[in-house]
Amino acid sequence: MNDPVPARSMDGGRDGGATFKPLYTARVSMGGGGLAHGRATGTARSSDGILRLDLRMPGELGGDSAGPNPEQLFAAGFAASLHGELSLVARQHMLDPAPITVEATVAVGRDPSAGGYRLQADLVVDWPGVSRATADRLLARAAALCPYAKMTGQGIPTTISLTS
Repeated sequence: MNDPVPARSMDGGRDGGATFKPLYTARVSMGGGGLAHGRATGTARSSDGILRLDLRMPGELGGDSAGPNPEQLFAAGFAASLHGELSLVARQHMLDPAPITVEATVAVGRDPSAGGYRLQADLVVDWPGVSRATADRLLARAAALCPYAKMTGQGIPTTISLTS
């Protein structure tokens, strides 16, 4: 079976017919490891060889917590992305982004409506020395630019397929 099986397509045509042009593409393969379970004992490897992580299930989910887990990786990516956009917006307004910190909390739990699991993400920004009104306004702009915030708020076009 080679045909892509669409997962939930969530873009709803919001791009107005514009063509998506990737600037960078990350490719990571995941193997199941000793328990044949990618989340519990898997190894993630990037196609360029830079990333090699042994993932482990957190103790709260029955694992040994002996390595990073997918929620930590997602939290790091989301925090880094929002921080980057906020730093850009700060510089555009002649403000120093150096004191900005972004803390992301990502929780996994049961999805009460559809079964399975779902994620919840909460981000907290600390920007000392900047007025609350200015920080709120610039944070809203940064969130509108952030691809992770867009993904979590609007969805992400996704396909899931099998190799032959």
